[in-house]
Amino acid sequence: MSIPLHPVGSEPQLGQAPKDVQHYMRAGLLGLPALPPLSLYIHLPWCLKKCPYCDFNSHEFQGQGGARGFPEQRYLDALMADLEASLPLIWGRTVHSVFIGGGTPSLFSPEAIDQLIGGLRARLRMEPDCEITLEANPGTFEKDRFRAFRQAGVSRLSIGVQSFDDRFLTAIGRVHSGDQARAAVEEAASAFETFNLDIMYALPGQTEQDLVRDLETALSFAPPHISIYHLTIEPNTYFAKYPPLVPEDDQAYDMLDRITAMTGAAGMQRYEISAYAKEGHQCFHNTNYWQFGDYLGIGAGAHGKLSFAHRIVRQAKIRDPQRYMDAALAGHALASDEDVRRKDLPFEYMLNALRLRGGFAIQDYLDRTGLPISSIRTALEEAERKGLIQRDMARVQPTERGFDFLSDLQELFLADN
Repeated sequence: MSIPLHPVGSEPQLGQAPKDVQHYMRAGLLGLPALPPLSLYIHLPWCLKKCPYCDFNSHEFQGQGGARGFPEQRYLDALMADLEASLPLIWGRTVHSVFIGGGTPSLFSPEAIDQLIGGLRARLRMEPDCEITLEANPGTFEKDRFRAFRQAGVSRLSIGVQSFDDRFLTAIGRVHSGDQARAAVEEAASAFETFNLDIMYALPGQTEQDLVRDLETALSFAPPHISIYHLTIEPNTYFAKYPPLVPEDDQAYDMLDRITAMTGAAGMQRYEISAYAKEGHQCFHNTNYWQFGDYLGIGAGAHGKLSFAHRIVRQAKIRDPQRYMDAALAGHALASDEDVRRKDLPFEYMLNALRLRGGFAIQDYLDRTGLPISSIRTALEEAERKGLIQRDMARVQPTERGFDFLSDLQELFLADN
């Protein structure tokens, strides 16, 4: 459900301006030996329709503003203002990846995406081969539209297919059809060397054979990357209020076993709990999240994590698009800006790193958190005793059991309040 806009004629509610960079550089409890890789996340919040399972900051546009029903140019101007206000926090750092998420970013015109990427390149130090991902939905697909995004500078497309079966697309409130999904994937495959398909399973009324047919269709396009998610009922969604009848847990586990077997037979490696890729096509941006790298977030409701010599900071921007634009253009887009508590860092790190099939190097934990190994020794011993991890002097890796019971494994690292 969208957050109401501020009343017409009232003063916009502004957030905070970023603090002077010296505030973030002051002495603190951590001692980071080096800064991790930096990514950029950009949130474009509008959708054709709010999906009943979605708890992201997305808003149905109301047919007012720009030609596409939302103020495209004003939002681009706000993004650049937001970025410029944040630049002192990342001076001198190279951006390794950009992820344009939503919402439905492919509602924006290719010309707007071209302008956006040009604005980034004018303001940031970006890797020459910087991975630039754009989320796209088949419901916004037009002939040659994806190719135009490629020409604008997008190097990786992530398509929100979810299913190729009209029955299940209807059940989860998607606006596209199976035929539109197939056409969109064909276009993506012809325009992009690397692209991702988002697929969901354990959908209302879905059987294991239904899933197999969906996955066979997906794999027939030889995608380099697939993200496969179990449908979960999130709080504050339509499905939370009116829960659908979904497959039992045992059925969902059987579906996951089929997914792992079928993707493996297609030459794809499960490198993260929900991500499968062919060699050389792992998503750098998401891997940077999971490895506790840094990311600057711009856009309505965008979150960010930034490291400094003595602290790690999490930020969030104002959620409502109209309020965000007003605030960003005035230099006050921040809704929150807080240091991560030292005692919370082990859990925050493990919440990400243990999602990776290969786990993490102990040295990376020391470097990314600035904490000693003693901060997680007890939890590691307990996890090993329960058969949830395997480890040596250099690396910690979830076992098959640890992967199956990931939440139980992560919770071992929670700090006492």
